[in-house]
Amino acid sequence: MRSLRLDPELDELIRRAAAQEGESVSEFLRRAAAERARRTLAEPRPGLADVIGAVRSDGGRARRTGEAFGDLVTERQRSR
Repeated sequence: MRSLRLDPELDELIRRAAAQEGESVSEFLRRAAAERARRTLAEPRPGLADVIGAVRSDGGRARRTGEAFGDLVTERQRSR
């Protein structure tokens, strides 16, 4: 079971919308949450959709990153 807090304006808006739909506030909120969850899960993840397949590289960066990380670890071990 979940609970949530609503500001007075949103609470009144939801009460009116539920009444117009002819259902309880709880049912209205359950249906709204289910619709939003399904829509969110059906959409590509924001922030990634515009770059998937759009990055071009000559490669080699991962190897250099690994070397840099190794150098950092070695440096920290020496400073202890």
